[in-house]
Amino acid sequence: MEEVEIPEVLKQFSDGLIAKQRPYVSIKATPLHCELNKDPLDVKGSKFLGVPFIPEGMEYPTDKNSDPLVLIAQINFCELPSLDGFPNEGILQLYFSKKEWWDMSGAEKFIYISSNEMNKPQRSDLPSIDKDMYEDLPVWKIHKLEFVKAIDTGSSEDCQFSFDFGGKDYWDFEESLSEEDKKAFDDYFTGEGHKVGGYAYFTQGDPRDYKDHQRNDLQILQIDVDDEIMFGDSGIGHIFISPEHLKNRELEKSYFYWDCC
Repeated sequence: MEEVEIPEVLKQFSDGLIAKQRPYVSIKATPLHCELNKDPLDVKGSKFLGVPFIPEGMEYPTDKNSDPLVLIAQINFCELPSLDGFPNEGILQLYFSKKEWWDMSGAEKFIYISSNEMNKPQRSDLPSIDKDMYEDLPVWKIHKLEFVKAIDTGSSEDCQFSFDFGGKDYWDFEESLSEEDKKAFDDYFTGEGHKVGGYAYFTQGDPRDYKDHQRNDLQILQIDVDDEIMFGDSGIGHIFISPEHLKNRELEKSYFYWDCC
């Protein structure tokens, strides 16, 4: 894990900024040029879209009309570098309904598959997922995911990041900078990219900031804008979880949020 170089404009705050850094897992998402109903990836592998791992004895998730949900993200924690507080085994899956996924009414579903369940064979009778079911979803191609551990430096929109820049807040300090220094400042504090853990990046503000009981919730997954991914108009998707549920490995109690420009 490489150290992050602090730009000259921020060197005076080095000690405080280093204390604010968080390890996270950066995700490289590579779109595959295959048909959406012909997933070539390992059924237990980490992916966006594709065929999920459903062990024998587990029901395939459905919506209120008993229609099959569509896998949006599958994270196999065995494939990730170790991240403090996060599982090092098991699979987390996020499913959307093919219709009106955007209303955040709780129609999405989370499944956490334990390491014991991962030893079971895949169900052989998965429902047929027609490629037309992907038509309105925010992820347009199956993606292979690769992981590397990195350091997150902060995010202007994350309610868990605050810093006193010599008596100025983030925005006032940024406004006082030259264009060259402002670019270095913004580059240092980018919270963008696909990631597990770390600080969150938003286009409209952090929803956790408006609910006291969610203010300490942690980001499990951020799905950013990419060539074949977009939530609304240049939007970003997030999975959050309470520290207690994460500690107890109750990842099925996560919740989803997205916003866009």
